[in-house]
Amino acid sequence: MSNRLLFSIPLLAGLAVACASGPPPPVERPIPDLHPGGEERLPPLRAVTGDLARREGLLATYVDSVRGRLLLELPAPLGPSGELGDFLYVERLVTGLGLAEVPLDRGQGGNGRLLRFRRVGGRVLAEAPNLAFRAPSGDETALRAVAESFAPLVLWGGEVLAEDAESGAVLVDFTPFVVRDAVGLAAALPGSAPWSLDPARSGLRAEGCRSFPDNLELEAVLTFAGPAPPAGVGAAGRPGEGLAFVQRISLLALPGPGYAPLAHDPRAGALALGYEDLSAPLAGATARRLAIRHRLVEATAGPESEARPQIVYHVDRAIPEPLRTAVLEGAGWWAEAFAAIGLPGVFGVDLLPEGADPLDARYHVIQWVHRTTRGWSYGGGVVDPRTGERVKGHVLLDARRARHDRLLFEALVGAELLGSGGADDPVEISLARMRQLAAHEVGHALGLAHNFAASSYGGRASVMDYPAPYVRVTESGALDLSRAYGVGVGEWDRYALARLYAPAEGGTGESPPPDLLFLADVDARPAGAAHPHANLWDNGPDPVTALERTRTIRRLALSRFGERNLPAGAPLAELEERLAPLYFFHRFQIAAAAKVVGGLEYRHALQGDPAARLRRTRGD
Repeated sequence: MSNRLLFSIPLLAGLAVACASGPPPPVERPIPDLHPGGEERLPPLRAVTGDLARREGLLATYVDSVRGRLLLELPAPLGPSGELGDFLYVERLVTGLGLAEVPLDRGQGGNGRLLRFRRVGGRVLAEAPNLAFRAPSGDETALRAVAESFAPLVLWGGEVLAEDAESGAVLVDFTPFVVRDAVGLAAALPGSAPWSLDPARSGLRAEGCRSFPDNLELEAVLTFAGPAPPAGVGAAGRPGEGLAFVQRISLLALPGPGYAPLAHDPRAGALALGYEDLSAPLAGATARRLAIRHRLVEATAGPESEARPQIVYHVDRAIPEPLRTAVLEGAGWWAEAFAAIGLPGVFGVDLLPEGADPLDARYHVIQWVHRTTRGWSYGGGVVDPRTGERVKGHVLLDARRARHDRLLFEALVGAELLGSGGADDPVEISLARMRQLAAHEVGHALGLAHNFAASSYGGRASVMDYPAPYVRVTESGALDLSRAYGVGVGEWDRYALARLYAPAEGGTGESPPPDLLFLADVDARPAGAAHPHANLWDNGPDPVTALERTRTIRRLALSRFGERNLPAGAPLAELEERLAPLYFFHRFQIAAAAKVVGGLEYRHALQGDPAARLRRTRGD
């Protein structure tokens, strides 16, 4: 029987009684509280919040753990437009899916957006203004023209529940904003049928809602129903048995004044934030790019201030030893790099404090991520979209990377030295690679881009390249991996870091020295990439010579491949896990050598630079 029929029976009965005994007595309603102008007055905040504790912080919140509600208190409008305040808004995952091919990892999230609360009548809207188009040097009329030309995104709207008569502060139920698919999980989840958020199995995670002076951290459990979960991540689930995630919504205070945006130089190897300047002169370009970097402030005098680095990256305690120490050491290379460019004591690395939340916006964090198979590591974090300032650095390190690297090293030199602690021990080589990886990803968080040309000059010239392990063939024909990876950052890294952080009067605004070639992702990754030195996982200044060396190393390792490449007691079937990376050991160097035939040599340059010349490579 339908609900409609169930409710219609007493309704008809009530109508029958009314017809028989006359009209019912009028319902007595309370007289609404009216403003002097005759408008209905909203109840005061306490009438809605009741006995809920007021949590002070960036914005006041009231968490109702019994009903699963989060009430948010917003200040009075700042002007006639109804704006209630601007904040940095970040969406992240506390818990992930665990598949390398699906970017839904623990700690995964966006770089941050500007979020503006606006009151419109009896509702509050959460808007994301379009910052891709601006008029920074225009007057009020120019600013208005740009703002009205491009629609903002409205992420949420909620009814005003209460209002403080004196301060004008308003209260809204913010729960629907927190308990929603903000990250885009439904669209990203794999399967033959679409996934959808199941409200009955989702809700506010009250213990994850915390208030701090400069940030709010708000969490929800989101359950998605759809096809059977992917093998290995859904505990052998069946269709309809939902996948649950914990999602984090963060509101951060906008950075205060004092940060000077830095114009991005395509020669300097920095990450960039772009927008269109529609107030630019007619003769000027509208495209603007700002370098991404942390803020540095003038240090106060005294030994106490010198002992406190301005930029501290905290290492996840979940990283097991000896990998944790390797991460601490590799990330710590940047302290030496800052000192080398005249900024000693600016950078530091430490363990994340006991009980600290890796997603808390107050910490720059190197976080450990588990997946079913090996996957990417990432370096980035939260950026002020107005200026390019890095507000929170966040690095994700893949937990399986070192284990898969070890398989290659066992394939090259065998497993006899496994655990010996010597220079050719596959474990020690894997730790050397982890140091380099930690430095690489922290370099991204500091604002540095890839430099895929660095392996072609000066040895290990940059941790921002993808380094192939350096293997030496000894006089006896053995393979020596004792110098497989470099130690410390390279010459390019110091130059790029100086361009971002060192004072400009040091000559750092000039083009790079001729021997420091910079080629990034756009030069190396596309199918049509043509520069012979823009390559991933290659070695040496001459790609053809390096290919000959790589083929020799591969041939020697394959000729000796067998049971010696397995640890004692390992199943012989696991040989294939070591054979695969060895068999394809030369594949990246082949791609590099191919660009020598009909390729193109160039440098990133500005108009008028002597370096702005192209040269075809051999075989055109």
